[in-house]
Amino acid sequence: MSQRLSQRLDNLLQRQPDALRDIHRGVEKEGLRADSEGRISQTDHPQALGSTLTHPSITTDYSEALLELITPVENSIDNMLTDLRDTHKFVQANLPDGEVFWAGSMPCRLEGDPSIRIAEYGSSNVGTIKHVYRKGLSYRYGRIMQSIAGVHFNFSMGDTFWEALHQLEDGDQSLQDFKSDTYFSLIRNFRRWSWLLMYLFGASPVLDKSFLNGRQHQLEEMGPDTLGLPYATSLRMSGLGYQNNAQSSLKICFNHLNTYLSTLFEATHVPYPDYEKIGIRVDGEYRQLNTNLLQIENEYYNSIRPKRVAASGEKPIQALQRRGVEYIEVRCLDLNPFSPIGIETEKAHFLDVFLLTCLLDESPMITDEECGLIEQNFAATVERGRDPQCYLTRIENKDSRSDYRQVLLRDWGYELLEKMEKVAELMVESHGDERYKEALKHAHATLTDSHLTPSAKLLTAMGRGRKGYADWILDMSQRHHQQLLDEALTPEQMQQAQRLSEQSWLDERALREADSQSFEDYLRQYLTYS
Repeated sequence: MSQRLSQRLDNLLQRQPDALRDIHRGVEKEGLRADSEGRISQTDHPQALGSTLTHPSITTDYSEALLELITPVENSIDNMLTDLRDTHKFVQANLPDGEVFWAGSMPCRLEGDPSIRIAEYGSSNVGTIKHVYRKGLSYRYGRIMQSIAGVHFNFSMGDTFWEALHQLEDGDQSLQDFKSDTYFSLIRNFRRWSWLLMYLFGASPVLDKSFLNGRQHQLEEMGPDTLGLPYATSLRMSGLGYQNNAQSSLKICFNHLNTYLSTLFEATHVPYPDYEKIGIRVDGEYRQLNTNLLQIENEYYNSIRPKRVAASGEKPIQALQRRGVEYIEVRCLDLNPFSPIGIETEKAHFLDVFLLTCLLDESPMITDEECGLIEQNFAATVERGRDPQCYLTRIENKDSRSDYRQVLLRDWGYELLEKMEKVAELMVESHGDERYKEALKHAHATLTDSHLTPSAKLLTAMGRGRKGYADWILDMSQRHHQQLLDEALTPEQMQQAQRLSEQSWLDERALREADSQSFEDYLRQYLTYS
């Protein structure tokens, strides 16, 4: 453990013993609806699940078939996962006959772009913007790569923590500026070390061949209609997943909030020639929101984002500029196909410790040189992280740009776990929950034996059943479906869930009826930065 991390923890807990209890979390879990043969669903979003525009817990992401389930912000991991499980139960009970909630991050069987319906959000101005934005993604990148799914983990520390840390370290800076700066410290360390999450929790070493849709690749045959890499952990996060050539030119800075906002702002205001060729409105139909490199800042994909809840009609970049960072969103996590809800308690406990370590440890600014190494280490892990001879590269001396060291992934992983041990011990004391220590213990065992990783377990289970990816995931999805149906909500819980869905339709109608300007005027106003 670094001296900086140890001192911060000791000083913080001396001042405020309850500081580490003040953690807030939420989960956004994506997943495709698939039919009984493992093909992407062609049906409308189920009416019983409510309006995708206004329901607080159930919406869609890119496509009509890509569900997204959202938990409330919780102070308890168990409550958060119970909320998610209850929402799953309601969804499973209201899927069309024969459909399942796909358990894997890589999609079910696809039949090219036409098989992926763009999500609909009603005819209000707000709903129309969401749909047109997704049409823009379709024209820019195609639909297939946006059929992948994952778990987004939202994390923040509460006022008790921030007030104590602020008093210890920087009383002259405003509390909100201090929060934003410290969250960016977390983000920098996360980017340096997130390859460890890919090794420990990556669960997409293979994919159904229909995902490639004729694209060139370097994958190997790994089963019936299945392609992959023997040592891969997360093809979802590789170059085959969510990626595009236009965004590769972006140099988004994660060192400070102001530089992050300025570089992101530029990307949302600089026209891109290839997108100008697409056009904005052709034959009376919108194809995209604008022709800039990014239509809106959410189009920029990264494994972690600083976030602030935006007001109605406010863009995310405006919310961050006006009120600073409120929480961070981890976006690189695969679905765990062995879990009925895609995420297990062990992962959540590990993330608490990992993210706190990222936040409290030393976090030097990232140079352009180190940025390149970060990307290389991440790519090496997602493509061959389980290879016993997988080496990563790090800069040992931050004062020298040429002091590189090749280190085995496993050995660097052990060092990070050692750094995290004191945080885990203090979390056990603060929460009275031994699962924090158990999560680190299991992570250590997984570094020692790669067969314990979810990616390896998936390959083993496929081989045991002699099935390809799509058939194996379909089996798992059907098992989860039946398990959650058997658990079922209580009659009272079911009535409450139904009332939420009914209210969401009323809320969507109210939005539609409140529109006082044309979509053209609304869009122009929305895209005007102020």
